[in-house]
Amino acid sequence: MDRGPYSFIFIQTVSQSVYIAAMRILLVEDDLETAEYLRKGLGESGHVIDHVPTGPEGLAMAMVGSYDALIVDRMLPGLDGLTLIQTLRDQSNTTPVLILSALGKVDDRVRGLKAGGDDYLTKPFAFSELLARLEAVARRSGSSEKVTTSLRVADMEMDLLSHKVTRAGMPIELQPREFRLLEYLMRHAGQVVTRTMLLEAVWDYHFDPQTNVIDVHISRLRAKIDKDFGEPLLHTVRGAGYTLRASG
Repeated sequence: MDRGPYSFIFIQTVSQSVYIAAMRILLVEDDLETAEYLRKGLGESGHVIDHVPTGPEGLAMAMVGSYDALIVDRMLPGLDGLTLIQTLRDQSNTTPVLILSALGKVDDRVRGLKAGGDDYLTKPFAFSELLARLEAVARRSGSSEKVTTSLRVADMEMDLLSHKVTRAGMPIELQPREFRLLEYLMRHAGQVVTRTMLLEAVWDYHFDPQTNVIDVHISRLRAKIDKDFGEPLLHTVRGAGYTLRASG
């Protein structure tokens, strides 16, 4: 049965059938081809992916975001992956980390694990193995048990299983693309979401096609979630993007 894009991944084990919760994953990878391959594959597996290409961006996102797992390339511009992981661990950030690297000698893997990585996967790799390792480190940390079936911002609630949205108890009818747009905004509530982030996450564009598709959908979404309610939740941040938050 189809339970929506970000609900559960069903995995058959030898002794029992278990549900693995969809995860919010930060991918820190400077090779755009590899990043796109992983973003697409993990997205199709039901996970929600944020991607940044540099070490400093990855560190900043990992420190402020609430992620179930990180995938970190070892060789990154600005800040190498091992330093990034060690910095997180020094700040008591225990988010599980899967390290990706072309460096596959025993000493390389040992250094990665000692830096705070939970697992180490050598490039090139099979996607099925990466997915299995990622889910394994999440299970060990308990992240996969954090089952998210609904999102809430102020008086607006989204049920991820039934694809129903309500505000102040009143149902809001959304088209599939509008639902995906609102879901992304709700998952990043309080943060400024750029046009590029929306194009990649909601429309699967990795370039700006010079279209007003975002403006049109934001306008339609705002009319549905804000027009008939006293307090606006969807705000435009001039020159930056959009944010979903209570005004107060």
